[in-house]
Amino acid sequence: MTTRPFCMLACQIDIPAMTTAKERNAHLEVSASKVSAALREKSTDLVVLPELSSIDYSRAAFDNLDALAEPLDGPSFACWRQVAQEFNCHIAYSFARRDGDAHYICLAVVNSEGTLVGHYDKLHLAQYGASMEKEYFRRGDHVFTFTINGLTFAPIICYDLRIPELSRSLVLDHGVDVILHCGAYYRDASFATWHDFATTRALENQVFFLSLNRAGANYGNSRFCYPWMDENLLPVSFAQHDEQLMLLEIDMGEITTARETYSFLKDRLPDYGKLKS
Repeated sequence: MTTRPFCMLACQIDIPAMTTAKERNAHLEVSASKVSAALREKSTDLVVLPELSSIDYSRAAFDNLDALAEPLDGPSFACWRQVAQEFNCHIAYSFARRDGDAHYICLAVVNSEGTLVGHYDKLHLAQYGASMEKEYFRRGDHVFTFTINGLTFAPIICYDLRIPELSRSLVLDHGVDVILHCGAYYRDASFATWHDFATTRALENQVFFLSLNRAGANYGNSRFCYPWMDENLLPVSFAQHDEQLMLLEIDMGEITTARETYSFLKDRLPDYGKLKS
C-alpha cells in the first residue's frame, strides 16, 4: 500500500462543437497541452477526463460518428499515451469507440509505459432530458478495474450513477476503493439530483467517488466525495461552469477509518431477496 497520499488530477475541461475528425484531433491536441501544463506544475499518479472527452456531446456530433468514432488504438489513445509516458502517470480518457458497425461510449486507461490497461463501455444508456444515447450507441457488457499503488479503481459513466447495483457490485465483488464517475451532465431537469446520487454512492459504499463533468455554460459543477462526509468534511466542489484541473489526494486510511467507525457494509444481511413478506 502506498505510504503517501495518492495524487489524482481531475480535469473539468471544455469540449467544443465538432463534426469532423480534423476538429476532434485539434481538440485532443489542445486538451493534451492543458493537461501537460498542469502536470509540469505537480507530479500526478492518475489523470481523469470526463465522459466522451474526445468529442462533443450533441446530436450533431453523434450524427457524424462515422467520422468521430475510433478504435481502441485510435487518435485518442495515441494522444494520451504520449502524455502518460512523458509525465509517468496513468490517464483515464473517454471517446466514442467503434467496433465493426457498432459504437460505444467508452473510457480507456493508458499507463506510464504507454500500454492500454483496459477499457469500459457504458453499461446503461441514457434516453431522457438532453440525452439520446440509445439512438446511437450500444451498451457494454463488462466492468473494468485497475490498480495503481495498491488502490483499486473502476470507471462508471454518467447515467450508470443512478443504478445503485453497479457501484455496490464494484465495491463488494471487485474490491474497488475509488469509483471514477465520468459524465456529461447537461443542465436539464435531472441535473439538480446528480450530486445527491454521487454523495449517496460514496457514503453507502464507503469509497472515494469522483463525479467529473465537462466544463461549459450548460455543464460544470463536478464533485469529489469522501468515504465519510458530514458538517466538518464536505465534498470538494469544482467551478460552476469554467474549466478547472483540480489536484485531489486519496488516502486509503480514510476508507479504513470510515468502515471501522460506521459498520454499514458489515451489517448487511446475506440475502434481502429471501426475506419473508
